[in-house]
Amino acid sequence: MKFIVSSSYLLKQLQVLGSVINSSNTLPILDNFLFELNDTVLTVSASDLETTMSAILEIDSKSQGSVAIPAKLLLEILKTFPEQPLTFTVEENSTIEISSNSGKYALAYAPGDEFPKAVVLDEPSATIVPAEVLASAISKTIFAAGNDDLRPVMSGVFFQFSPQSLIFVATDAHKLVKYSRTDVTASEVAEFIMPKKPLNILKGILAMTDSEVKIEYNDSNAVFSFDSYMLVCRLIDGKYPNYEAVIPKENPNKLHIDRTQLLNSVRRVAIFSNKTTHQIRLKIAGTELNISAEDIDYSNKAEERLTCDYQGDDMQIGFNSRFLTEMLNNLHSDEIMLEMSLPNRAGILTPVDGLDEGETVTMLVMPVMLNN
Repeated sequence: MKFIVSSSYLLKQLQVLGSVINSSNTLPILDNFLFELNDTVLTVSASDLETTMSAILEIDSKSQGSVAIPAKLLLEILKTFPEQPLTFTVEENSTIEISSNSGKYALAYAPGDEFPKAVVLDEPSATIVPAEVLASAISKTIFAAGNDDLRPVMSGVFFQFSPQSLIFVATDAHKLVKYSRTDVTASEVAEFIMPKKPLNILKGILAMTDSEVKIEYNDSNAVFSFDSYMLVCRLIDGKYPNYEAVIPKENPNKLHIDRTQLLNSVRRVAIFSNKTTHQIRLKIAGTELNISAEDIDYSNKAEERLTCDYQGDDMQIGFNSRFLTEMLNNLHSDEIMLEMSLPNRAGILTPVDGLDEGETVTMLVMPVMLNN
């Protein structure tokens, strides 16, 4: 088995695949990249058993075979090469030799057939989504997914496909984000929960492409294919909570304000809040929004006044500043709307501008009890 490949091209592909590999694996074979050669097509894969990602590389070769090469060692050596062709040759003594312009390097390899095979889906359902739509859906929702191992369904992003729209939801019980598109639809109704790790990997690569992503899925696995990549992952098993039930429908109090101004103000005031509750108080009356925080233990307090456009009853409501900051950071509009009903009911944040046709973002943040 022998092939020639460009050093920087190989490094770029392996760095993407390398994000799949865990730092500590139960199976030693998972510390390797699987190289499968079939004449001029080289398929390189990485896996952690839950997620498997592969890339197809165009190379110069006339041979066939498969080997598993240590990922860490290979990435380290590739990072040091300037752009040049590298020749990989599998030797008889269980080593693979890399020849560069300046020298030769031998690595021990494992037989390719020891590497776990990726799942192949039987007759899956499929939906085509533009890369930028999927990238946007992931980045707008993933930050709101939980980290609680006891509630695995909430540690992922819920995909809800229908002939009317595509909806993506994430929540950790303190905050919730619902991102929907009516300009992209699926042929049939489907629901599944995607784990965070494969979504983060996808988010990173989708930003660099403008192609379409084919999503295939069944009850237990999903496959994302685009460009030369294919990502197969196991879905989170379980039923997603009824998120529609927690979004308050009647919100007569509407606050309209500049997003950056509010974000900066919340950030400054939050420095003076209690370090365990991160509580800030919003007091709204007329066209004035008063943001304050106090840490009684250390006699720290701060207060800021902003002008805003407000319709509704005067009210005071408390929020965890970290959640509010995170949400404002993930909205990419100039103006935002905060809708509220009562101080003990969730507030709804929505962008007023900067949305594509058919795109809606609804963010829900739970209030905290104010201690007067």
